[in-house]
Order: sequence, then C-alpha cells, then structure tokens
Amino acid sequence: MAPEDFAALFATVERTAVHLELRDAYTPDDPLFLRWLEGQVTPADIAEHENGWAQIVRATVGRGVTMRRVRVVSEPLAPFVRFEYDGAGALNEAAGEQVRWLPRQQAAGLCLPANDFWLLDDRLVRFGYFSGIGDYLGAELTDDPALAEQCGSAFEAVWERATPHKDYRPQ
Repeated sequence: MAPEDFAALFATVERTAVHLELRDAYTPDDPLFLRWLEGQVTPADIAEHENGWAQIVRATVGRGVTMRRVRVVSEPLAPFVRFEYDGAGALNEAAGEQVRWLPRQQAAGLCLPANDFWLLDDRLVRFGYFSGIGDYLGAELTDDPALAEQCGSAFEAVWERATPHKDYRPQ
C-alpha cells in the first residue's frame, strides 16, 4: 500500500489514529490556500473542498476508531497554519477528529521527532516529508516497534499540554 493512499490506510485502522504536525508551512502553492490568502475562502469552503478527507474521517470514526490531531505551532501563526486553524472546526472536528494546538513555546522540554507522523493502532507509523518551504516530498511507512513507541510517547506528551480547538485562541 502506498503511504499516500489514505483511504486504504485508514480502512485498516481498528482502534486509534493520531497525527502530530510540527511545521508552520505546507503546500505553499495549494490553490485553496492561495484563494484563502486573498480573502475568498470561508471555513465552509475549506470543509467542502476537503470533503474526501472528511469522508475518510467519518468512515474511520464510524467504526469506533478514535482520531486525534495535535499541531505544534509558532505564534503568531504562520499563514498556512492560520488557514488550517480556520478550517479545523468545520472540517476536522465536524467529521469526528479531535484537534488540539500547542504553541511552540510550550513544547520546551518535549522530545519530538523531526517529522510529522500518523501513528495507527500504536503499531504503524507514516512519516510525512516536506521541503523547507512546505512542498510535499513523500512519505514512509514503518512498523518498527521502537519507532511506534517513540512516536506514541511523543504524541501523548504533546496531547497532554495542548489546548482543545474550541478553547485555543491563536495570537
């Protein structure tokens, strides 16, 4: 299975799917993001555009899987992260994904991996790789138990410090 095939990947999840995001910039040429920068996009537009992801989340959560996402962010928020914040309620949370935010200043002392990841059922890790400006470079799947344990510990440490989306007010 290709790491990019999210529908197939999430169809295999039985209990938990957690996602740690560590970057301030992703896909800088995304047309929806560029339209958002111009003030032409609402949270509802984001949710509608990303309906494929929402369908994956609803199907996964509908099977009883808990989905959680934490974004470690610099404040004030970078433009792309502000775009993600604007869509998180209408997209991620409305579909059933729990979202939290952790300002980078509050992450001091945490040992975090160098790359974003998904950890599925505490056993399968999907690392995502991006260039310095946020261009997607690819992904890698591993079922290495030591890496899965490290990623799980890192995620739980961040989750405990992070603020739920409904309570987070970015600078």
